Amino acid sequence: MATSHLLAAASSTAFRPPLLSLRSPPPSSLRLNRRRNFQVVRSAKTDKETAKVNAPEKAPAGGSSFNQLLGIKGAKQENDIWKIRLQLTKPVTWPPLVWGVLCGAAASGNFHWTVEDVAKSIVCMIMSGPCLTGYTQTINDWYDRDIDAINEPYRPIPSGAISENEVITQIWVLLLAGLGLGALLDVWAGHDFPIIFYLAVGGSLLSYIYSAPPLKLKQNGWIGNFALGASYIGLPWWAGQALFGTLTPDIVVLTSLYSIAGLGIAIVNDFKSVEGDRALGLQSLPVAFGMETAKWICVGAIDITQLSVAGYLFSSGKPYYALALLGLTIPQVVFQFQYFLKDPVKYDVKYQASAQPFFVLGLLVTALATSH
Repeated sequence: MATSHLLAAASSTAFRPPLLSLRSPPPSSLRLNRRRNFQVVRSAKTDKETAKVNAPEKAPAGGSSFNQLLGIKGAKQENDIWKIRLQLTKPVTWPPLVWGVLCGAAASGNFHWTVEDVAKSIVCMIMSGPCLTGYTQTINDWYDRDIDAINEPYRPIPSGAISENEVITQIWVLLLAGLGLGALLDVWAGHDFPIIFYLAVGGSLLSYIYSAPPLKLKQNGWIGNFALGASYIGLPWWAGQALFGTLTPDIVVLTSLYSIAGLGIAIVNDFKSVEGDRALGLQSLPVAFGMETAKWICVGAIDITQLSVAGYLFSSGKPYYALALLGLTIPQVVFQFQYFLKDPVKYDVKYQASAQPFFVLGLLVTALATSH
């Protein structure tokens, strides 16, 4: 998901000067305005050329084999095709989906620690993580291959470490495996309507339009980041809950609300790529609104969502769960002021490592609350 882990940052209005006498030179202000417009157009035409000049020609020295297997930056270049295939699926992005399935199973109120229920949940986690998230990450890298050829030419696809046919084969295998497991889970759960299969189809379609033209949702900060939030929180939760219980409208609304918090978490990753996004015409929120405003949009989406859910739990007669969620939100606010709001680029990793454990525990608290 690069989503993505999102249209031009700003558009300049064309200026048409009035007809002027050939004998009288245009006013100096007009000459400056025309020159500025010319410079903007020229800059837009040469963005990719500039990026190409500044792009590294090879992977950073001292790359890590561990990073390579997880599919994150600082990876060592590999020739083993299976390690490269794993790298494209970005295993580091699987845990949130696994946790989402766990929360959905807990929210159903029907999960029991039996061999069969544990086996069902593991298959659902494999569907959500390695298969469909792996499909999402691979297809995202596929459609980003031209940009990566400029900015990170050493990545597996632009470097030629894996052929185009091999990438396309991987995309289809992961997609069909994920859909097949979804259908299997519906049969296993005895569903009359194949809800897990259709959730898998919907998530796969969302992943495709997130990365692929002409829609390419990742080009828009609002839509793209909300799609990420829904994919990482809502969809796996729904799958886990549907597997062991019934997916009710109130749960759909509650998890959709949590997807707004997911939008805020996704924005955190946009700050470190502001210059590149601006040059390549991606309208991420830091590009569209500026760093300062985007910081507050980010923390507001995360905090207001959790406070709203806590209020919902309290009004539903579950004050202890509401207080627990509130208690888990407070440390996140502290870390936001301590790290993120000071410098979202410098402290993004430290902030996420400090705050996100409290966020995911809050998800589980909410799931347990809805199961009672």
